[in-house]
Amino acid sequence: MHSVPIEWITQATAGDQDALDQIVQAIQDGIYGLAMRMLGHPDDAADATQEILIKVITHLGQFRGDSAVTTWVYRIAANHLLSARASRREQQTTSFQALDTLLEAGLAMAGDDDGATPHEYALIEEMRISCTQGMLLCLDRPHRLAFILAVVFNLNSTEGADILAISPAAFRQRLARARRMLRAFMERRCGLINPQAECQCHRQVGPAIQVGMLNPQQLAYASHPILSDAETTAARAEIVALGQIAGVFRSHPDYKSPTTYVEGIRRLLANTPLRLLQ
Repeated sequence: MHSVPIEWITQATAGDQDALDQIVQAIQDGIYGLAMRMLGHPDDAADATQEILIKVITHLGQFRGDSAVTTWVYRIAANHLLSARASRREQQTTSFQALDTLLEAGLAMAGDDDGATPHEYALIEEMRISCTQGMLLCLDRPHRLAFILAVVFNLNSTEGADILAISPAAFRQRLARARRMLRAFMERRCGLINPQAECQCHRQVGPAIQVGMLNPQQLAYASHPILSDAETTAARAEIVALGQIAGVFRSHPDYKSPTTYVEGIRRLLANTPLRLLQ
């Protein structure tokens, strides 16, 4: 998320439409990236992003400057995502046990030599991101959010605690529990972390296509618009070199919001009394 000068908020609440546009453009990708990782589906993330943006814009007058603007925005986004209705991916992925059963069924269908070849990069990448996103969704929302803020967005415990309105010690404890749960599952099951594990991404591609969980003509993750590939490429190298669980999730795409929300926000707020922004 790009930084937002306090002057933009002052100008926007005074009725400056250009300042309002700048705020939306600065924060929309960061909000969408958080929503995408929390909800796991582009359409649900897009809906949540619009709802969060409206909350941010209509509460600009309540910003008091006691934290960075981006921290305040993330706090609004976090509160929304913690209470949002269950996304379609959340309804499909309910627990580590359920995911384990699903992966085992895929391996049984694949056999020893079935599945995609290592050259079918896009399908393997789709499987990798979809499966590891599913692992994130096995965490409950509070633990998932702490893990994303710390590991993916690289926020420290003080920043994360400020966003979640808990103490830094409580944030660290929540993050530690999330790490333990993911590590316990991935070290046993996931070939990205444990090269000896039976489950390898390319072996799950064929079964996923057969049961309709992966559509080669409509890839939700591997073909998603991204902001930059530099950090995710470095994170993929980190996985190979160190077997780092953090690297697995940092290597998800740096998601770009699929459309600009500026015009939509303008239309929604066209008849909004100025006092609602003050």
